Amino acid sequence: VVDATGKVLDTAVVYPTAPTNEVKIKAAKEKVKQLIRKYNISLISIGNGTASRESEQIVAEIISELEGKKVSYVITNEAGASVYSASKLATEEFPEFDVGQRSAASIARRVQDPLAELVKIDPKAIGVGQYQHDMNQKKLGERLGAVVEDCVNNVGVDLNTASAPLMEYISGINKTIAKNIVAFREKNGAFKNRKELLKVPKLGPKAYEQCAGFMRIANGTDPFDNTGVHPESYEAAEKLLAKCSMSREDIGNKDKVIFIKDYKKTAEEIGVGEPTLRDIIKELERPGRDPRADMPPVVLRSDVLDMKDLKEGMILKGTVRNVIDFGAFVDIGVHQDGLVHISQLTNKKFVKHPLDVVKVGDIVEVKVLSVDMQKKRIALSMIL
Repeated sequence: VVDATGKVLDTAVVYPTAPTNEVKIKAAKEKVKQLIRKYNISLISIGNGTASRESEQIVAEIISELEGKKVSYVITNEAGASVYSASKLATEEFPEFDVGQRSAASIARRVQDPLAELVKIDPKAIGVGQYQHDMNQKKLGERLGAVVEDCVNNVGVDLNTASAPLMEYISGINKTIAKNIVAFREKNGAFKNRKELLKVPKLGPKAYEQCAGFMRIANGTDPFDNTGVHPESYEAAEKLLAKCSMSREDIGNKDKVIFIKDYKKTAEEIGVGEPTLRDIIKELERPGRDPRADMPPVVLRSDVLDMKDLKEGMILKGTVRNVIDFGAFVDIGVHQDGLVHISQLTNKKFVKHPLDVVKVGDIVEVKVLSVDMQKKRIALSMIL
Protein backbone atom coordinates (compact mmCIF):
# COMPACT_ATOMS: atom_id res chain seq x y z
CA VAL A 1 0.00 0.00 0.00
CA VAL A 2 1.44 3.39 -1.02
CA ASP A 3 0.09 6.90 -0.42
CA ALA A 4 -0.30 9.72 -2.96
CA THR A 5 3.41 10.58 -2.72
CA GLY A 6 4.56 6.98 -3.24
CA LYS A 7 5.49 6.39 0.41
CA VAL A 8 4.94 2.75 1.43
CA LEU A 9 2.34 2.56 4.22
CA ASP A 10 1.87 -1.19 4.59
CA THR A 11 2.80 -4.55 3.08
CA ALA A 12 1.19 -7.98 3.16
CA VAL A 13 1.76 -11.30 1.38
CA VAL A 14 -1.36 -13.12 0.10
CA TYR A 15 -1.86 -16.28 -1.98
CA PRO A 16 -4.87 -15.66 -4.22
CA THR A 17 -3.91 -17.84 -7.21
CA ALA A 18 -3.17 -21.49 -7.93
CA PRO A 19 -1.54 -23.65 -6.63
CA THR A 20 -3.52 -22.83 -3.48
CA ASN A 21 -6.76 -23.80 -1.77
CA GLU A 22 -10.11 -22.15 -1.07
CA VAL A 23 -9.15 -21.28 2.50
CA LYS A 24 -6.07 -19.34 1.34
CA ILE A 25 -8.04 -17.60 -1.43
CA LYS A 26 -10.71 -16.54 1.08
CA ALA A 27 -8.00 -15.31 3.50
CA ALA A 28 -6.31 -13.38 0.66
CA LYS A 29 -9.57 -11.67 -0.28
CA GLU A 30 -10.28 -10.71 3.34
CA LYS A 31 -6.78 -9.28 3.80
CA VAL A 32 -7.08 -7.14 0.64
CA LYS A 33 -10.54 -5.89 1.70
CA GLN A 34 -9.15 -5.05 5.14
CA LEU A 35 -6.34 -2.97 3.58
CA ILE A 36 -8.78 -1.21 1.22
CA ARG A 37 -10.97 -0.16 4.16
CA LYS A 38 -8.09 0.77 6.46
CA TYR A 39 -6.25 3.01 3.97
CA ASN A 40 -9.25 4.08 1.85
CA ILE A 41 -7.62 2.65 -1.29
CA SER A 42 -9.11 3.78 -4.61
CA LEU A 43 -6.85 2.02 -7.13
CA ILE A 44 -5.23 -1.42 -7.30
CA SER A 45 -2.23 -1.94 -9.59
CA ILE A 46 -1.71 -5.46 -10.94
CA GLY A 47 1.63 -6.38 -12.55
CA ASN A 48 1.21 -7.95 -16.00
CA GLY A 49 3.59 -10.87 -15.24
CA THR A 50 2.92 -14.39 -13.98
CA ALA A 51 -0.73 -15.11 -13.01
CA SER A 52 -1.81 -11.54 -13.77
CA ARG A 53 -5.08 -12.71 -15.34
CA GLU A 54 -5.92 -14.89 -12.34
CA SER A 55 -5.07 -11.98 -10.01
CA GLU A 56 -7.28 -9.71 -12.12
CA GLN A 57 -10.20 -12.14 -11.70
CA ILE A 58 -9.74 -12.20 -7.90
CA VAL A 59 -9.42 -8.38 -7.70
CA ALA A 60 -12.60 -7.94 -9.78
CA GLU A 61 -14.41 -10.29 -7.37
CA ILE A 62 -13.11 -8.33 -4.35
CA ILE A 63 -14.29 -5.03 -5.91
CA SER A 64 -17.77 -6.46 -6.58
CA GLU A 65 -18.01 -7.61 -2.95
CA LEU A 66 -17.11 -4.16 -1.56
CA GLU A 67 -20.35 -2.34 -0.93
CA GLY A 68 -20.42 1.41 -1.36
CA LYS A 69 -16.69 1.77 -2.14
CA LYS A 70 -15.49 2.95 -5.54
CA VAL A 71 -12.32 1.00 -6.32
CA SER A 72 -10.77 0.45 -9.77
CA TYR A 73 -7.83 -1.62 -10.93
CA VAL A 74 -5.25 -1.20 -13.66
CA ILE A 75 -2.88 -3.66 -15.33
CA THR A 76 0.65 -2.23 -15.10
CA ASN A 77 3.66 -3.20 -17.17
CA GLU A 78 6.07 -4.72 -14.68
CA ALA A 79 9.05 -5.10 -17.03
CA GLY A 80 12.26 -4.55 -15.12
CA ALA A 81 10.61 -4.57 -11.66
CA SER A 82 12.48 -7.73 -10.66
CA VAL A 83 15.78 -6.18 -11.84
CA TYR A 84 15.08 -3.08 -9.72
CA SER A 85 14.09 -5.14 -6.65
CA ALA A 86 17.50 -6.87 -6.60
CA SER A 87 19.47 -3.68 -7.28
CA LYS A 88 21.67 -1.71 -4.85
CA LEU A 89 19.33 1.28 -5.15
CA ALA A 90 16.27 -0.77 -4.06
CA THR A 91 18.25 -2.15 -1.11
CA GLU A 92 19.10 1.42 -0.04
CA GLU A 93 15.50 2.56 -0.52
CA PHE A 94 13.82 -0.42 1.21
CA PRO A 95 16.43 -2.13 3.40
CA GLU A 96 13.80 -3.96 5.48
CA PHE A 97 11.83 -5.38 2.50
CA ASP A 98 12.39 -8.59 0.55
CA VAL A 99 12.58 -8.55 -3.28
CA GLY A 100 8.86 -9.33 -3.67
CA GLN A 101 7.83 -6.38 -1.53
CA ARG A 102 10.23 -4.06 -3.39
CA SER A 103 8.76 -5.17 -6.73
CA ALA A 104 5.24 -4.54 -5.42
CA ALA A 105 6.17 -1.02 -4.28
CA SER A 106 7.72 -0.32 -7.69
CA ILE A 107 4.60 -1.57 -9.56
CA ALA A 108 2.39 0.67 -7.38
CA ARG A 109 4.58 3.73 -7.94
CA ARG A 110 4.68 3.14 -11.70
CA VAL A 111 1.00 4.08 -11.88
CA GLN A 112 1.66 7.38 -10.08
CA ASP A 113 4.77 8.51 -11.94
CA PRO A 114 6.16 5.94 -14.42
CA LEU A 115 9.14 8.08 -15.43
CA ALA A 116 10.37 8.61 -11.86
CA GLU A 117 10.23 4.86 -11.26
CA LEU A 118 11.62 3.63 -14.60
CA VAL A 119 14.78 5.77 -14.40
CA LYS A 120 15.87 3.57 -11.47
CA ILE A 121 16.55 0.63 -13.78
CA ASP A 122 18.78 0.07 -16.79
CA PRO A 123 16.55 0.79 -19.85
CA LYS A 124 17.78 -2.50 -21.40
CA ALA A 125 15.96 -4.39 -18.61
CA ILE A 126 12.59 -3.10 -19.87
CA GLY A 127 12.88 -5.26 -23.01
CA VAL A 128 13.19 -2.78 -25.85
CA GLY A 129 12.84 -5.01 -28.91
CA GLN A 130 12.99 -8.42 -30.52
CA TYR A 131 16.72 -8.48 -31.27
CA GLN A 132 18.19 -6.30 -28.52
CA HIS A 133 20.68 -8.99 -27.40
CA ASP A 134 22.17 -9.26 -30.91
CA MET A 135 23.17 -5.61 -30.94
CA ASN A 136 26.37 -3.94 -29.81
CA GLN A 137 25.50 -3.58 -26.10
CA LYS A 138 27.66 -0.47 -25.57
CA LYS A 139 26.00 1.40 -28.45
CA LEU A 140 22.54 0.19 -27.40
CA GLY A 141 23.18 1.40 -23.83
CA GLU A 142 24.28 4.83 -25.08
CA ARG A 143 21.26 5.26 -27.38
CA LEU A 144 18.79 4.13 -24.72
CA GLY A 145 20.43 6.43 -22.15
CA ALA A 146 20.01 9.34 -24.59
CA VAL A 147 16.29 8.50 -25.04
CA VAL A 148 15.73 8.48 -21.26
CA GLU A 149 17.61 11.79 -21.00
CA ASP A 150 15.36 13.31 -23.70
CA CYS A 151 12.23 12.10 -21.87
CA VAL A 152 13.28 13.45 -18.47
CA ASN A 153 14.36 16.84 -19.87
CA ASN A 154 11.21 17.13 -21.96
CA VAL A 155 8.99 16.53 -18.92
CA GLY A 156 11.19 18.45 -16.45
CA VAL A 157 11.51 17.65 -12.75
CA ASP A 158 10.12 19.18 -9.57
CA LEU A 159 13.22 20.31 -7.70
CA ASN A 160 11.57 19.75 -4.32
CA THR A 161 10.30 16.20 -4.86
CA ALA A 162 12.56 14.60 -7.52
CA SER A 163 14.79 11.72 -6.49
CA ALA A 164 18.54 11.61 -7.21
CA PRO A 165 18.20 8.87 -9.91
CA LEU A 166 15.69 11.08 -11.78
CA MET A 167 17.81 14.24 -11.57
CA GLU A 168 20.89 12.38 -12.87
CA TYR A 169 19.35 12.48 -16.34
CA ILE A 170 18.91 16.26 -16.32
CA SER A 171 21.31 18.10 -18.60
CA GLY A 172 24.47 19.18 -16.73
CA ILE A 173 23.77 16.99 -13.66
CA ASN A 174 25.76 13.89 -12.78
CA LYS A 175 25.34 11.27 -10.03
CA THR A 176 27.35 13.25 -7.43
CA ILE A 177 25.56 16.57 -8.07
CA ALA A 178 22.14 14.84 -7.98
CA LYS A 179 22.95 13.36 -4.55
CA ASN A 180 24.25 16.76 -3.39
CA ILE A 181 20.97 18.45 -4.44
CA VAL A 182 18.93 15.92 -2.43
CA ALA A 183 21.28 16.29 0.58
CA PHE A 184 21.06 20.11 0.38
CA ARG A 185 17.25 19.91 0.19
CA GLU A 186 17.06 17.58 3.21
CA LYS A 187 19.34 19.83 5.27
CA ASN A 188 17.96 23.27 4.29
CA GLY A 189 14.35 22.48 3.40
CA ALA A 190 12.55 23.07 0.10
CA PHE A 191 14.16 25.20 -2.62
CA LYS A 192 12.45 28.60 -2.86
CA ASN A 193 13.99 29.65 -6.19
CA ARG A 194 16.31 28.34 -8.89
CA LYS A 195 19.20 30.61 -7.82
CA GLU A 196 19.56 28.53 -4.64
CA LEU A 197 20.92 25.73 -6.85
CA LEU A 198 24.19 27.66 -7.02
CA LYS A 199 24.68 27.01 -3.28
CA VAL A 200 24.72 23.23 -3.90
CA PRO A 201 28.28 21.80 -3.61
CA LYS A 202 29.93 21.03 -6.99
CA LEU A 203 27.09 22.69 -8.96
CA GLY A 204 28.89 25.54 -10.72
CA PRO A 205 27.63 28.29 -13.06
CA LYS A 206 28.10 26.10 -16.16
CA ALA A 207 26.06 23.19 -14.75
CA TYR A 208 23.45 25.71 -13.55
CA GLU A 209 23.20 27.17 -17.04
CA GLN A 210 22.54 23.70 -18.47
CA CYS A 211 20.10 22.38 -15.87
CA ALA A 212 18.10 25.39 -14.62
CA GLY A 213 15.50 25.40 -17.40
CA PHE A 214 14.51 21.77 -16.68
CA MET A 215 14.10 22.24 -12.91
CA ARG A 216 10.67 23.39 -11.75
CA ILE A 217 9.72 24.90 -8.38
CA ALA A 218 6.01 25.01 -7.63
CA ASN A 219 4.88 27.66 -5.11
CA GLY A 220 8.35 29.26 -5.01
CA THR A 221 9.19 32.95 -4.64
CA ASP A 222 9.39 33.48 -8.42
CA PRO A 223 6.47 32.31 -10.65
CA PHE A 224 8.94 31.98 -13.59
CA ASP A 225 10.62 29.09 -11.72
CA ASN A 226 7.53 26.91 -12.29
CA THR A 227 7.90 27.19 -16.07
CA GLY A 228 10.35 25.86 -18.64
CA VAL A 229 11.63 29.40 -19.26
CA HIS A 230 15.41 29.48 -18.72
CA PRO A 231 16.71 32.10 -16.25
CA GLU A 232 18.63 33.67 -19.17
CA SER A 233 15.25 34.47 -20.78
CA TYR A 234 13.59 35.91 -17.64
CA GLU A 235 14.32 39.47 -18.78
CA ALA A 236 12.73 38.83 -22.19
CA ALA A 237 9.73 37.13 -20.52
CA GLU A 238 9.34 40.15 -18.21
CA LYS A 239 9.33 42.52 -21.22
CA LEU A 240 6.76 40.30 -22.96
CA LEU A 241 4.45 40.39 -19.94
CA ALA A 242 4.84 44.19 -19.69
CA LYS A 243 3.82 44.51 -23.37
CA CYS A 244 0.64 42.56 -22.57
CA SER A 245 -0.03 44.69 -19.44
CA MET A 246 0.69 41.70 -17.20
CA SER A 247 3.05 40.91 -14.33
CA ARG A 248 4.71 37.71 -13.04
CA GLU A 249 1.82 37.22 -10.62
CA ASP A 250 -0.56 36.84 -13.60
CA ILE A 251 1.23 33.71 -14.85
CA GLY A 252 -1.23 30.83 -14.93
CA ASN A 253 -4.24 33.15 -14.56
CA LYS A 254 -6.81 31.90 -17.09
CA ASP A 255 -8.44 35.34 -17.31
CA LYS A 256 -5.20 36.91 -18.58
CA VAL A 257 -4.20 35.98 -22.13
CA ILE A 258 -0.94 36.69 -23.93
CA PHE A 259 -2.01 37.96 -27.36
CA ILE A 260 0.65 38.67 -29.98
CA LYS A 261 -0.26 40.08 -33.37
CA ASP A 262 3.19 40.23 -34.97
CA TYR A 263 5.57 37.56 -33.62
CA LYS A 264 8.58 38.72 -35.64
CA LYS A 265 8.29 42.34 -34.48
CA THR A 266 7.64 41.36 -30.82
CA ALA A 267 10.62 38.97 -30.83
CA GLU A 268 12.90 41.79 -32.04
CA GLU A 269 11.51 44.18 -29.42
CA ILE A 270 12.20 41.86 -26.50
CA GLY A 271 15.55 40.71 -27.92
CA VAL A 272 14.98 37.01 -28.69
CA GLY A 273 14.40 34.86 -31.77
CA GLU A 274 10.88 34.03 -32.94
CA PRO A 275 11.09 30.30 -31.93
CA THR A 276 12.24 31.35 -28.41
CA LEU A 277 9.32 33.80 -28.16
CA ARG A 278 6.83 31.05 -29.07
CA ASP A 279 8.42 28.75 -26.48
CA ILE A 280 8.22 31.44 -23.77
CA ILE A 281 4.52 32.07 -24.53
CA LYS A 282 3.75 28.34 -24.43
CA GLU A 283 5.45 28.01 -21.03
CA LEU A 284 3.88 31.13 -19.51
CA GLU A 285 0.39 30.04 -20.57
CA ARG A 286 0.72 26.70 -18.82
CA PRO A 287 3.10 26.92 -15.84
CA GLY A 288 4.05 23.57 -14.33
CA ARG A 289 2.88 21.93 -17.56
CA ASP A 290 3.51 18.20 -17.83
CA PRO A 291 3.43 17.11 -21.50
CA ARG A 292 2.24 13.67 -20.34
CA ALA A 293 -1.09 15.23 -19.30
CA ASP A 294 -1.96 15.56 -23.02
CA MET A 295 -1.70 11.78 -23.50
CA PRO A 296 -4.76 9.51 -23.14
CA PRO A 297 -5.20 8.32 -19.53
CA VAL A 298 -4.69 4.69 -18.52
CA VAL A 299 -7.71 2.40 -18.77
CA LEU A 300 -9.15 1.83 -15.28
CA ARG A 301 -11.44 -1.19 -14.86
CA SER A 302 -13.64 -2.51 -12.08
CA ASP A 303 -14.86 -5.78 -13.63
CA VAL A 304 -13.57 -8.45 -16.02
CA LEU A 305 -15.10 -9.08 -19.42
CA ASP A 306 -15.38 -12.64 -20.64
CA MET A 307 -14.61 -13.72 -24.19
CA LYS A 308 -18.22 -14.83 -24.62
CA ASP A 309 -19.37 -11.26 -23.77
CA LEU A 310 -17.62 -9.94 -26.89
CA LYS A 311 -19.77 -9.26 -29.95
CA GLU A 312 -18.70 -8.33 -33.48
CA GLY A 313 -18.66 -4.56 -34.00
CA MET A 314 -18.15 -3.77 -30.30
CA ILE A 315 -15.96 -0.68 -29.75
CA LEU A 316 -13.59 -1.02 -26.79
CA LYS A 317 -10.65 0.83 -25.26
CA GLY A 318 -7.47 -1.19 -24.80
CA THR A 319 -3.76 -1.02 -24.08
CA VAL A 320 -1.12 -2.17 -26.57
CA ARG A 321 0.78 -4.98 -24.84
CA ASN A 322 3.11 -6.18 -27.62
CA VAL A 323 4.06 -5.12 -31.14
CA ILE A 324 5.30 -7.71 -33.61
CA ASP A 325 6.11 -7.68 -37.33
CA PHE A 326 2.57 -8.61 -38.41
CA GLY A 327 0.51 -6.54 -35.98
CA ALA A 328 -0.12 -5.57 -32.35
CA PHE A 329 -1.62 -7.39 -29.39
CA VAL A 330 -4.10 -5.29 -27.41
CA ASP A 331 -5.38 -5.95 -23.89
CA ILE A 332 -9.13 -5.19 -23.89
CA GLY A 333 -9.86 -6.56 -20.43
CA VAL A 334 -10.59 -10.19 -21.26
CA HIS A 335 -8.33 -13.14 -20.46
CA GLN A 336 -6.94 -13.13 -23.98
CA ASP A 337 -5.20 -10.26 -25.77
CA GLY A 338 -6.69 -9.48 -29.16
CA LEU A 339 -4.65 -9.10 -32.36
CA VAL A 340 -4.85 -6.04 -34.58
CA HIS A 341 -3.38 -7.26 -37.88
CA ILE A 342 -1.03 -4.84 -39.68
CA SER A 343 -3.71 -4.36 -42.37
CA GLN A 344 -6.19 -3.22 -39.70
CA LEU A 345 -4.01 -0.59 -38.01
CA THR A 346 -4.98 2.34 -40.25
CA ASN A 347 -6.46 3.04 -43.66
CA LYS A 348 -4.78 6.44 -43.98
CA LYS A 349 -1.37 5.24 -45.15
CA PHE A 350 0.69 2.20 -46.12
CA VAL A 351 2.16 0.63 -42.98
CA LYS A 352 5.67 -0.76 -43.38
CA HIS A 353 5.90 -1.89 -39.74
CA PRO A 354 3.29 -1.72 -36.92
CA LEU A 355 5.72 0.38 -34.82
CA ASP A 356 5.11 3.22 -37.31
CA VAL A 357 1.55 3.43 -35.95
CA VAL A 358 1.53 2.06 -32.37
CA LYS A 359 3.93 1.33 -29.53
CA VAL A 360 3.70 -0.68 -26.32
CA GLY A 361 1.63 1.14 -23.70
CA ASP A 362 -0.50 3.13 -26.17
CA ILE A 363 -4.18 3.46 -25.27
CA VAL A 364 -6.19 2.69 -28.42
CA GLU A 365 -9.81 2.30 -29.49
CA VAL A 366 -10.52 -0.98 -31.25
CA LYS A 367 -13.46 -2.69 -32.93
CA VAL A 368 -14.08 -6.42 -32.47
CA LEU A 369 -13.94 -8.16 -35.89
CA SER A 370 -14.30 -11.79 -34.81
CA VAL A 371 -14.06 -14.06 -31.77
CA ASP A 372 -12.94 -17.70 -32.07
CA MET A 373 -13.86 -19.38 -28.78
CA GLN A 374 -12.30 -22.71 -29.80
CA LYS A 375 -8.87 -21.35 -30.71
CA LYS A 376 -9.12 -18.55 -28.13
CA ARG A 377 -8.45 -15.86 -30.74
CA ILE A 378 -9.79 -12.32 -30.94
CA ALA A 379 -9.41 -10.31 -34.15
CA LEU A 380 -9.53 -6.55 -33.69
CA SER A 381 -9.35 -3.48 -35.91
CA MET A 382 -8.28 0.09 -35.27
CA ILE A 383 -10.18 1.21 -38.37
CA LEU A 384 -13.47 2.17 -36.68
